[in-house]
Amino acid sequence: MPDKIRRIVTGHNDQAEAVVKIDEVMEPETIRDGAALFTKVWTTDASPADNNDDFDGAARETGLVCEGGTVLRFVDMPPGARSPLHRTESIDYGIVLSGEVEMELDSGERVRLQPGNVVVQRGTMHAWINVGEDWARMVFAMIDAKPVIIDGETLGLEYRD
Repeated sequence: MPDKIRRIVTGHNDQAEAVVKIDEVMEPETIRDGAALFTKVWTTDASPADNNDDFDGAARETGLVCEGGTVLRFVDMPPGARSPLHRTESIDYGIVLSGEVEMELDSGERVRLQPGNVVVQRGTMHAWINVGEDWARMVFAMIDAKPVIIDGETLGLEYRD
């Protein structure tokens, strides 16, 4: 089992000094019958974000993406786990922290990723596969984006099992 995520959120006191507002260990959410664990660390609902808003961004209801904003999420996958092919209307920065993961595209192309590798997903259809013998951990910063349009066809949100 992967380590839980500790998040520290800063803010300001009445004297305009930086202080820690939240320091906690987060419980992951099990998804897809245990195929992965999601830990949503923070979200924003606008860009630019409002640093005057004291709302706990992790408590915001979202899908994979937050319309008009951002989502920061850790994803932990057990050995052999595979996500469905999916596309989101977002730009996603995916960073492999541990384990070995393959990214599969709907073209059939596969790319093997190791810790430190970064993927910039730009509204493409893709799946994640843990091809290692241990849990794999990735962190994703997902930023709401306009859908991709190719030859007049809009390629929006889509999931394929």
